[in-house]
Amino acid sequence: MRLPLARPAAGPRLAGCAAALAAIAAIAAVAAHRGAAAADAPAGKASAAAAAARPALTVTVVSPATATWPQTVAANGSIFAWQEASVGAEAPGWRLAEVRAQVGDTVRRGQVLAVFATEIAEADLAQQRAALAEADAVLVEATANANRARELQPSGVLSAQQTQQILTTERTAQARVAAQRAALAAQALRLKQAQVLAPDHGVISARTATVGAVVQPGQELFRLIRQGRLEWRAEVAAADLARIQVGQRVRIAPVGATPMSGRVRMVAPTVDAATRNGLVFVDLLAPAPAAPAAAPAAAPAAASAATSAAASTAASTAASTAGAAAAAPARAGMFARGEFEVGSAPALTLPQAAVLQREGFNYVFRVGADNKVQQAKVSVGRRVGERIEITGGLDAGARVVAQGAGFLGDGDLVRVVEGAAAAPAAVAAPPAAAKPAARASATAAAAK
Repeated sequence: MRLPLARPAAGPRLAGCAAALAAIAAIAAVAAHRGAAAADAPAGKASAAAAAARPALTVTVVSPATATWPQTVAANGSIFAWQEASVGAEAPGWRLAEVRAQVGDTVRRGQVLAVFATEIAEADLAQQRAALAEADAVLVEATANANRARELQPSGVLSAQQTQQILTTERTAQARVAAQRAALAAQALRLKQAQVLAPDHGVISARTATVGAVVQPGQELFRLIRQGRLEWRAEVAAADLARIQVGQRVRIAPVGATPMSGRVRMVAPTVDAATRNGLVFVDLLAPAPAAPAAAPAAAPAAASAATSAAASTAASTAASTAGAAAAAPARAGMFARGEFEVGSAPALTLPQAAVLQREGFNYVFRVGADNKVQQAKVSVGRRVGERIEITGGLDAGARVVAQGAGFLGDGDLVRVVEGAAAAPAAVAAPPAAAKPAARASATAAAAK
């Protein structure tokens, strides 16, 4: 009997076919992905380039302007009294009975500042008047005897010696009367010294007088700023002293007081050997009257009456305080800064917002023909208002970024807006986010 032959199993063959088909599909997918990537590469590079060419900021450009500015010499110093008068006691050992002036009082020449007790002086004056009356009586008698001696002299009744004695007695009595009158005048003068008088117009700056004190001659009782005049003693470098002349105008800004003007009165003939500075004496002029404080703004309509009243009171108080601080007068002993106006000269100026300070140096951003900015180091000088002088590093025809230079880097592309009216809108845009966003977009496109 013949047995049937066994057939091979179909399972392994099917598995091999499936594996082959899967490999072929994988190879086809990889090839297709590579082709798509190769096709997308030029588009990604174009997108990155477009993002990189996007402007980082919209700016307004300005060019340096030429103006005639005053030349100044800056200095520091303190404010002193123009002249001080020391008011003291003249009479010896008198008791101070009354003090009529205090520190800060404005007094006039001849005004009574203090009064001493006058009992002793009045008693001495009465005694001297009595002595004068006695001398007058003696003089009357001596004059009568001298007249009789002159009448009897031709008859020879009196000897020549007796006549001479009588006439000498008369002259002695006259001299005694004159001496007593002089002593009476001295006593009257001492009585006048019981009143301490102001020697000049001015302001009392110090007082040591105390009621009940017994003072000695020459002891200071008051100190007076004569005529209320103050002066600024500026310390100026020796190299600048030759540029300062008598009569020049000076702008002075005392710390904590109203700015004022002055005029050079005298330049010291010597220079301090230690500091190499010379003193310039400047007479302070009266400051201009301060402008009245603005009225507080009205409260919103939706606010309550109590809130509105409180806001109005607070605003009024703040305005009054600010006005009082601005109108504070200069006082002796204050520190002050000032500038001497020594002439004028042309200056190349830019807005101060266009000049950027980095690491102790001053820079501006020049805008080129391709609208790319270039950082340039410049030297600066005087400042007047909102403008600053450029002394080096920039020519008059350069185009400079007016505002927002702090948000730019060297080589950045900007969009230039002509005209000053567009500058605020460009600066108002969020420049801090514009530049990082553009760079982030370019980075993302390159990564794709």
